[in-house]
Amino acid sequence: MMKYAILFLFLISSCSEKTISNEEILARYDTVEAKAFINPFSFEADPMERLLLVNFEKDPDEHYVGLEPQFFNDSINGVGLLVIAWRKDMHIDVYHAKSLNLNPAKFNIAGKGLGDMVAVDFQEDLFEITDHGVQVAINFMDKWGRAIAIHLRESNSKSRKPFGLLAPMGDAAINPSSMPLVWLEDFYFIRRKATEQQVSIDGEERKLDKLPIPMDGTWMYFARYSENPWILMLNPDQHGNELKPQEHHALELILRDGQEELKSLVFYDGEKQVRLAFEPSFPNILAMELGSTAKGTFSLEPHHEGLGVIAGNYEVNKSLTEAMIKLNPSKGWIPNPDRWELKFLYKAGKVFKDWPINYEWDARIDFSIDPPIIYSTWEKR
Repeated sequence: MMKYAILFLFLISSCSEKTISNEEILARYDTVEAKAFINPFSFEADPMERLLLVNFEKDPDEHYVGLEPQFFNDSINGVGLLVIAWRKDMHIDVYHAKSLNLNPAKFNIAGKGLGDMVAVDFQEDLFEITDHGVQVAINFMDKWGRAIAIHLRESNSKSRKPFGLLAPMGDAAINPSSMPLVWLEDFYFIRRKATEQQVSIDGEERKLDKLPIPMDGTWMYFARYSENPWILMLNPDQHGNELKPQEHHALELILRDGQEELKSLVFYDGEKQVRLAFEPSFPNILAMELGSTAKGTFSLEPHHEGLGVIAGNYEVNKSLTEAMIKLNPSKGWIPNPDRWELKFLYKAGKVFKDWPINYEWDARIDFSIDPPIIYSTWEKR
């Protein structure tokens, strides 16, 4: 199982700043005897092709209040469709194609966590996003033997105007094992006009929830989708894991008071990237004085400015054999809306901006042993 922190050894150059690539970190890890810099931060990506969320909370089924089709085509999950069924009790059931290779642990970031995971045969498994919008025809049997059908066909001739946002998926999580960053590019709602829709469970149709305001001059369902989701996990929980280099991370270092410190960490996921930046720079834990404390702010900046920024505070406390770290996104998500409807939506729906505020990451670095190890957890306050 992949470990998600980096320890690297390097010889500081005469420059005040230096970017260390993952390849250089790996090359120097076992060969250079120099000052050690401990980096406890990391990301994990969960690839996904597209997703759709259909809510009927105002017309709930006996068990379910929403359905979320997702399509995968990657070397980790495999190729195929799954449907998350959101239950009234805030747990989720996952119905998936047998071709998928899924890790049940990753679903604990959703609501109260995973209920049942069921492999099914989809009688229909169409899920496409075209220039006209969503085209969906999905049929399968749930764990009670009831037929679930999702049929949506948009044929609106008006051009879509998709945008980007951070989905508030983490708001519903009760016991998160990481901070879920679900950035949705090319995000949009399903338009009511010129849309054929039928969502049924056990033969009974469910009425889709509606967006209370028009978007781009058009009335919408609250059903929404993205053909370019980007799902990251920030600082997944660690339980005595060794700190060592990992792939796809690059560190930007700054020399301050003779010590190398972390100005930023960049995680690369193909053409996408996110930058975790610190002000002031994150200290060299091993070089801190015993009993001292370091505080500052941080920001999470994805590659596209339309996805907004997450910001907050960090704190480090150093003792003889360990360091305690806290990370809290106390400023929440700071969006960058490009139209008045989005400004209104984010103001009225405070959950979009405020959900990260409730997350706090606590980590303990034990450097009394070589190499150091990390224990860390996320809590919702």
